[in-house]
Amino acid sequence: MNMTFKRKLPIPQDIKAQYPLSDEMIKCKAARDEEIRSIFTGESDKLILVIGPCSADRPEPVLEYIERLRRVQEQVADKIFIIPRIYTNKPRTTGDGYKGMLHQPDPTEDVDMLKGIVAIRDLHLRALADYGFSCADEMLYPDNHRYLSDLLSYVAVGARSTENQQHRLTASGLDVPVGMKNPTEGDLSIMMNSITAGQHAHTFIYRGWEVQSHGNPLTHAILRGYVDMAGKNISNYHYENLRELHELYAKTDLKNPAVIVDTNHANSGKKWAEQPRIAKDVLHSCRQNADIRKMVKGLMIESYLIDGAQKVTDEQSYVCGQSITDPCLGWEKTERLILDLADVL
Repeated sequence: MNMTFKRKLPIPQDIKAQYPLSDEMIKCKAARDEEIRSIFTGESDKLILVIGPCSADRPEPVLEYIERLRRVQEQVADKIFIIPRIYTNKPRTTGDGYKGMLHQPDPTEDVDMLKGIVAIRDLHLRALADYGFSCADEMLYPDNHRYLSDLLSYVAVGARSTENQQHRLTASGLDVPVGMKNPTEGDLSIMMNSITAGQHAHTFIYRGWEVQSHGNPLTHAILRGYVDMAGKNISNYHYENLRELHELYAKTDLKNPAVIVDTNHANSGKKWAEQPRIAKDVLHSCRQNADIRKMVKGLMIESYLIDGAQKVTDEQSYVCGQSITDPCLGWEKTERLILDLADVL
């Protein structure tokens, strides 16, 4: 094989034993999981916000952001349920570039995946223990999901991974909502097939075991826009797109038809400041059509402490609280948006 085996990493079971959840944290997560489930099944009409940095880079700014989210959550708790994004591993279009805290717990230092595994678990633990937030993360690597599986309340499968069989089958064995993004070229049939696979039972190999999944009825769609053959960003959050998705769901026997609308990526044309307008446009569509309102369970928003994004070359160039991957909405605009959405609801 054309690779070097550097060192054997600890298995998830050992990491979980070394960095466990307290009884109080377990109860907190269970309560949040139950409330999230009630939103996806339609028992609650609260709006979910999966919101936070494009990628978590360092614990301090991420936790400061989450502390601020906690204060806003208390103001809008009757209408909005916040799930912070702590995305600890990032896909790269060419495979090159910063791949998240799992790879580099410090973005200005070299790759160290052992430190990364500990760092991402510790960050999710602190969010739950200190602020009562069980969070969301992207399942970029299905085998690595087990390092965080007892901490996450929401899992996203990215546009580049939606068609991958291992992602689909792993999703079918999870007991929290899994969002399947439409692929980068926009084919909704691929996304719908992923949702179907996630909701069905399967036998497959996972971490060296033959496992039997039971199907995840909370597997659902995420609309994130797409890129056409000419390389142009095309949005799919509009009323017509949501109505089309509702019609696709109606042709299936899928449980809990649901969508989370991603307000960034191709939906915003990567113009991060458009996210508040897009979020309000989605809610306007919900007011026009009861079927759409029932299907739309929430929004996915990329925001951080400081507007925009930065390129990090060394410690001196690093700006604490500004995204080092995709540009994000800054805190003042984020807080205003959440309060505005609560007013609309």
